Amino acid sequence: MTAPHGRGLLHLAAALDQQAAFDAASYVGPAQLAERGGLDFVTLGDTFARPGPDALAVLSRVAPATRRIGLVPTVTTTHTEPFHVQAAVATLDWVSRGRAGWQLDVSTTEGEARLFGRRHAAPADALWREAGEIAEVAARLWDSWEDDAEIRDEATGRFVDRDKLHHVDFRGATFFVKGPSIVPRPPQGHPVRVVDATEGPARRVAARYADVALVRVVGPAQARAVRAELRDAAAKFGRRPDTLRVLASLVVDLGDGERAAEPGHGGGGPRQTAQGPLYRGGPVDLAELIAAWHASEAVDGFHLTPVEPHRDLERLVNGTVALLQHRGLFRTFYPGSTLREHLGLARPANQYAVTGGAS
Repeated sequence: MTAPHGRGLLHLAAALDQQAAFDAASYVGPAQLAERGGLDFVTLGDTFARPGPDALAVLSRVAPATRRIGLVPTVTTTHTEPFHVQAAVATLDWVSRGRAGWQLDVSTTEGEARLFGRRHAAPADALWREAGEIAEVAARLWDSWEDDAEIRDEATGRFVDRDKLHHVDFRGATFFVKGPSIVPRPPQGHPVRVVDATEGPARRVAARYADVALVRVVGPAQARAVRAELRDAAAKFGRRPDTLRVLASLVVDLGDGERAAEPGHGGGGPRQTAQGPLYRGGPVDLAELIAAWHASEAVDGFHLTPVEPHRDLERLVNGTVALLQHRGLFRTFYPGSTLREHLGLARPANQYAVTGGAS
């Protein structure tokens, strides 16, 4: 199924962030609602800068309560061990049966650094370079087990074929990882990597390593320019540009019912705020905004953050998404079972199996 005029179907995602919610069960209902709407994935933010539950642990709890929707926690690459990060994300992919993603982020403040006491805060440029190296080593560690490395031969007592395990021997600027991973290759091969590419230091990492780039933009012309920049950079890194999905990030306040969008919030684009571009209006005008941006080939879809999580997510799914489905712009069912399938992305080949890399 394709959208009218030959455009691909939209990709839609939503944030599950809630203030002061530490009960993992409070995230299950919203995730199930988003799944009922057919959204590609939900995100859950995380940071060392303020109190909150561990996003990856919460979505591991959400995984068995959902069946199709992708689950994307933020996991910072600063002050955390790369080997542990990749193993935790791979585990979420196994727990969810191929629906895991990972939003990379960095920790830039001295207060966050003091929580760990290992090093001082560093400039964003340096931290994002490190994040890129961690994205690289994660992919190598996910590939360090070939898909058929597990043999589970009871007769001989052999659990794994050691010829199909590979050392990665990766040395970055701040870390060294030998490998192999302790977790078999994830169901998706590589869980989906997501990067907020709004700021310059993160944009290079997104172009080189991300499957999904999020951008905070206030109009389709700006979105189109950023999308072109990201895809051009991806091509320079040897990637196929069309394997990078670019989603516009939008904070949405759908209010208490259907009403016309406030001035500056409708089809002409949202308004910039301290929290990012904000749409304030009704579900119908939001559907019009999304359809207009999509028709102009500005973005591949939208990542929407509800101002009031339960109220706005319900109106988003039952109003905006339903309208987009009625117009043939968004799917009415999941085409597969993994997040990569939702996004139309192929499962990566194992770099060691393909090249015959030595252990």
